[in-house]
Amino acid sequence: MSVAIENFVKAIYKNDKQDGNDTKPGNIAKKLGISNAAATDMAKSLANKNLINYEKYKALELTEEGEKLALKVIRKHRLWEAFLHKTFDMSLHEIHKEAELLEHETSDFLADKISTYLGNPKFDPHGDPIPNANGEITTKDTSITLSKTKEGNAYIISRLMSDDKEFFDFCAIHGLKYGNTVIVEKQFVKNKMTQISINNNTILLNEDFTKIIYVNEKK
Repeated sequence: MSVAIENFVKAIYKNDKQDGNDTKPGNIAKKLGISNAAATDMAKSLANKNLINYEKYKALELTEEGEKLALKVIRKHRLWEAFLHKTFDMSLHEIHKEAELLEHETSDFLADKISTYLGNPKFDPHGDPIPNANGEITTKDTSITLSKTKEGNAYIISRLMSDDKEFFDFCAIHGLKYGNTVIVEKQFVKNKMTQISINNNTILLNEDFTKIIYVNEKK
């Protein structure tokens, strides 16, 4: 499959399953940085290949074959992120950029080798689940956004859902990384801000951050 096709089905999958965004051609076009007309043409083409279901003015849906392809690309992307982070200690933004390129040049054979080398990880460094070789996500997501946490409770960071460099730079400076513990000190509901404590430091985060940082309550 071409890079364009792989990116298109991946965008549909992520909009639908991860980002909670509409999968109409216009939204997919925006995500990929292409024109609406190009997205519509691609949708019609992929419908002919039985990768998506296309109806005019309606959201795009992946077929079983299309979802399998999307998960295969996502598996390779997240394995490369895990490899680059472990091997070269690259930042979360850097590993995402490089994995976007490497995912399209990776055979299933090499993906399996990388997975075995890493000990078959179930999550990448952002906390995103890594599909297995059969294209299945076997982990159950019980996380909530930091904005929905309760005051006085301790939580473990489980996911950082962003592609933005400044966000990851901020997280790196303040120790906001997958697996670290934060204590929610105060929820400023009216102003949509959350005050947390991490590594003996107090940080005040606005909703732009608290809606893309996912956590699980510490037991």
